[in-house]
Amino acid sequence: MLKQRILTAIVLLALLVPTVLAEDPAAFVCLTAMIMGVGGWEWVRMNGGSGRSSLVGAILCTGACAMLWLGGLTAIALPWIWILSGAAWVALALWLLRAGALAWPVQPVVLRWLGGLALLCVAWLALVQARLVGIDFLFSVLLLVWMADVAAYFSGRALGGRFFKRKLAPSISPGKTWEGVVGAFLGVLCMAFVWRALDTQGLAPGGSIYSRLGSVSPLFLVVSVVFLTAMSVVGDLLESLFKRAAGVKDSGVLLPGHGGVLDRIDALLPVLPLAMLLCTL
Repeated sequence: MLKQRILTAIVLLALLVPTVLAEDPAAFVCLTAMIMGVGGWEWVRMNGGSGRSSLVGAILCTGACAMLWLGGLTAIALPWIWILSGAAWVALALWLLRAGALAWPVQPVVLRWLGGLALLCVAWLALVQARLVGIDFLFSVLLLVWMADVAAYFSGRALGGRFFKRKLAPSISPGKTWEGVVGAFLGVLCMAFVWRALDTQGLAPGGSIYSRLGSVSPLFLVVSVVFLTAMSVVGDLLESLFKRAAGVKDSGVLLPGHGGVLDRIDALLPVLPLAMLLCTL
């Protein structure tokens, strides 16, 4: 399983990194739009859609991304979209993490389909805008989520097993612990201050999200990073809840060792729009 995960990750990076580094963002736009289309297919499928409905969901998601690009919306400030998206994620978290997985399938199916596809498209829009802001900015946001995931995993195993191991949401994701969440916060905060120090000393390009947030004040940097880390955990938990409601282990089978596309981008979906919001206030 580990070998599969590593090989899949290498292939994904080999496809993604050249498009990120390319001067022309068109390849990055096309690749990520197709990835979101696959996410749309998985989302509809996971919410009771047939093969045909899932295909329509994929086409709608990819087509909406293309329209956003061709319409020039990726190049203009969109604070109200980020605010609405962030509010939707916070509202979903407050409601579903309290109500539980059984509260989700009873909602109108069309509302579930369209709501999920809309959030995927907004996350894609934020992803492309982050790339247009700068490569350093994009990678600093992506690494925030990846660091949170890695730090949570290792701190949960190291501290949870030896000390308390208090479950975060046992009915949704039994493997996640509060010790892991604390580790995620500490790991991301350490990375943020190290990255900002490297920016300040000219050892990094200087356009990271941490430099932008820190330019307001150190307190704003800390609060923002903690909030974004918390939302990455929320994204992960909500996807686990949706899978539990659907009775599936993974969102798909496209990525050997990893599951589906949604399994890989779940934590990024709420973080990307909120990162853009915090940096455009």
